[in-house]
Amino acid sequence: MSASQHHWAQINEASFVGGMRLLFGIYRIAGRWPFRVVLYPVLGWYVLSKPAARRASMLYLQRLCDFNPAVARLNRIRPDWRGVFQHFAAFAENILDKMLLWGGLFKTADVVSFGREQMQESIQAQRGGLLICAHLGNLELCRVLSRQRHALRITVLVHTKHAQAFNRLLATLDPDSQLNLMQVTEMTPATAMLLAEKVGRGEFVAIAGDRIPVAAVPRVACASFLGETAAFPVGPYVLASVLQCPVYLLFSMTKNGRSECHFELFREAIQLPRKSRDQVLHELAAAYAARLEHFCLKAPLQWFNFYDFWHLSGYKDASH
Repeated sequence: MSASQHHWAQINEASFVGGMRLLFGIYRIAGRWPFRVVLYPVLGWYVLSKPAARRASMLYLQRLCDFNPAVARLNRIRPDWRGVFQHFAAFAENILDKMLLWGGLFKTADVVSFGREQMQESIQAQRGGLLICAHLGNLELCRVLSRQRHALRITVLVHTKHAQAFNRLLATLDPDSQLNLMQVTEMTPATAMLLAEKVGRGEFVAIAGDRIPVAAVPRVACASFLGETAAFPVGPYVLASVLQCPVYLLFSMTKNGRSECHFELFREAIQLPRKSRDQVLHELAAAYAARLEHFCLKAPLQWFNFYDFWHLSGYKDASH
């Protein structure tokens, strides 16, 4: 099979969003527990009718259990149908929280932030930066918080074509939900200049570090993740080298019923020397993969990449 057949951007979420629209209505009328009662048959249908996503979830859970059995036991995770159901249930709860955020029904005052002090220094100095995030937890939370704290301005680079139905749904809850998204299929010089202007004004640019670019032969760096080699995009680090700004990692998760945002200074700046460019890209991808692995082990059911993340054929490794 070609890489494009395995690519995350080929996943169509319309049917799942349709079910979530109904469940969101139930939540608004009756609350979260009735939402969960009705959720299970919806999830059962989705798990049965989406074999590719089901296999991807089971593969991820198997990698997790093999890599750290203690974490799997602690979180009662097994690489079977029950585990897949748990994984999809966490995904549904995550989508509900996104809808609650944009519907003004989420208690953002209860959110706990870690490591924001270093970013706060940059904000006060009107020095922008790059945020490398992951599909872990609820990153919509950071977008909403940035709107509430006007000093923190974030533009999120996205490939939204695979999620148009969900984006339309968010827009019906709050038209402003689309204001700080930038559609980027490929990084052009004009796009890079626009982003450099934003960073120069003290703003932040967010980009995912755990999804490969949408291209016929995407350029990646291979790194160990949960004990097996996986492909990671090099685009975030190339962009950082162009912007010449501080680079932060951003991870979000829910622990013990409370939402958490974790900020970490990754590099003060990134240089890509011509002679050692590929080596540096691999080192950066490996460092990011290690931090993603760390947070996946803290919230193992909250990493939502429902495709074969460890599939490597069709990608161009940065060292070749």
